[in-house]
Amino acid sequence: MAMTIRKTVSRWAGEVLYRLKPGRVATERAVDIPAFHALGPGDLAIDCGANLGLITRILAEHGAEVHAFEPNPDAFRALERATAAFPNVIRHQKAVLDAPGRMILHHHLNYHLNPERFSSRSSLYGEKRNVDGSRGTEVEVIDLAEFIRGLDRPVSLLKLDIEGAEYAVIDKLIATGLIDRVGLVFAETHAHSIASLRPAHDRLVRTIEAKGLQGKIDLNWK
Repeated sequence: MAMTIRKTVSRWAGEVLYRLKPGRVATERAVDIPAFHALGPGDLAIDCGANLGLITRILAEHGAEVHAFEPNPDAFRALERATAAFPNVIRHQKAVLDAPGRMILHHHLNYHLNPERFSSRSSLYGEKRNVDGSRGTEVEVIDLAEFIRGLDRPVSLLKLDIEGAEYAVIDKLIATGLIDRVGLVFAETHAHSIASLRPAHDRLVRTIEAKGLQGKIDLNWK
């Protein structure tokens, strides 16, 4: 219970700080997850919701091949700049979900103040608390499970920060058995800000426990 309260307070505090600094764009970020720093040549990683490329660079810095997915056009341009020196990073200006298509990517309520700064809260879910559900940018969406199926080797690490789409993506990976082609999954969950996804969150937690996937799938990395 105490951990849940701390995490809730941290989320709200983070959102308040995020809104109060419309001119500041982070260029560095400390990440204390050993697995993020442990990849090397021969490893394959996928960064979904790569945003400005901060985590992508960490995953790629020791030689791993990294597929970075970022649908927001302003963030994607920053991602290109941030990872230009990494030939082992393959960038995709696309969103990920459990089926291909085109959808509206809804932007943060403060997006107009600084599109690059406020790009990281963009979501395919217009009901998300901190986005403008009435407008956004149309983006291409891919089926991440099928993308993983088509890779030439297993994925050592999959990071998901996709503002609500994580439930559908992980559900399909488990249902199709493609989760076996992924070493570790680190997902930030968003049921706290998208009410309709709370049942999906509870179901996924039960599925992970029932299938003994706790050591593979981390829903609380951030």
